[in-house]
Amino acid sequence: MSILSTLSSLIQTGLGSLAAYLAAHVLLCLLPAFFIAGALTALMPKEAVTRFLGKDTPKYISYPAAAVGGFVLAVCSCTIMPLFAGIYKKGAGLGPAITFLFVGPAVNILAISFTGVQIGMDIAMARLVLAVLFGIIIGLIMAWIFRDDDAAHNRETSQLFSQSANLSGKTFLIFLLLLAVLISGTLQVRPLTSILANFTLPATWATDLQARLDTLVPANATLGIEGISVQGILLITLLFLIAISALKGFKNIEEEFTPFTYITLGLISLTLVIASLKTQVGAQSITIALTGRFIAVFVLLISLWWASRRYLSQADLTAWLWETWRFVKQIIPLLLVGVFLAGIARAVIPADWILLVAGKNTLLANLAGVLFGVFMYFPTLVEVPVAQTFLSLGMHRGPLLAYLLADPELSLQSILITNSVIGKKKTIYYVALVTIFSTLSGWIFGQFVK
Repeated sequence: MSILSTLSSLIQTGLGSLAAYLAAHVLLCLLPAFFIAGALTALMPKEAVTRFLGKDTPKYISYPAAAVGGFVLAVCSCTIMPLFAGIYKKGAGLGPAITFLFVGPAVNILAISFTGVQIGMDIAMARLVLAVLFGIIIGLIMAWIFRDDDAAHNRETSQLFSQSANLSGKTFLIFLLLLAVLISGTLQVRPLTSILANFTLPATWATDLQARLDTLVPANATLGIEGISVQGILLITLLFLIAISALKGFKNIEEEFTPFTYITLGLISLTLVIASLKTQVGAQSITIALTGRFIAVFVLLISLWWASRRYLSQADLTAWLWETWRFVKQIIPLLLVGVFLAGIARAVIPADWILLVAGKNTLLANLAGVLFGVFMYFPTLVEVPVAQTFLSLGMHRGPLLAYLLADPELSLQSILITNSVIGKKKTIYYVALVTIFSTLSGWIFGQFVK
């Protein structure tokens, strides 16, 4: 096979993986998660979290507050470092600041929800629970080892953590509705999965289209490609329409809402509703099933937009949509590139290598997952399709979790920035502790799964 034909085959595999990804069920996870992340950043008073991180705050308050801070502030692996530097320099205790640094990317709403949908809720929940548990332990150890330095730091910094802020009940309602949309769109339980009604329509065009799609992007379980359905190609079309209208509707949203703003929001809602349907193409027909998920998503979306217009000011709405758009621009391009490259990697990396290095749940295999995270950093969400690639090639779920925990924490750039904030000695201890506990996290989790 010539170099050109090999290259063409790899590109086709990458594009097929990307198309299948866009057409899959991740939309019910990603779209609500971006809006939640934007709302957390725009509507949640940051002082409501940071005021609990001071060194003199009781440990039973400061460490749990630091552990959930990443979720509340919607931090990801690329924004955790400046936030960590900011709260530490403003007077946060070393222990809570370290806990915030370690836990933040792991409990990010985007990372958790996307991990659950793409890899499994067992990995997502283990990533959440073990990150919080070991993040607090690492923070406590660091605070004890450097207790004298921490006391001096506390005396030198201004105490800016006494400020208070409250989350209003109306804003809390918005958060609950957003979380409900996310949960109802992704949870695989009854009555959400129950079929309430079926409609079978004659559709020769659907049968022909599905046959073409099966030829263009054939399903390949070994490469993690699910294929594309007629419903999937409709969702991809809607995503392109959303992208086009968002460029006009959100570009200057801080100045004014335009008709394109409302068109974009309408298209997003329509995409979620269509994604919640269940379709099946048969011989010369297409069957559309209305499920409990469809009813839940439809009702919740109406409730969400009604509550947003009624209870949020124009300034809050603008800030919310702007922050959501900022997350989309920051993450989606990297995510798409990551999925494309991960698809190529599935076809290039010999499965024997993965099986040899990390096919079993040993301490060395988990350490290998951690070390890979040091040298191969991927931004938030991009590490998920990469991890899915390793999983499809035979990596054990234990080392996979170790990689997911270590990737945002121990990348070379993160280590260098941490060193500039807290110094070389503290950074060395931090890196060693994260390596140990990420390895242990994967190994412990691996004892309970195959």
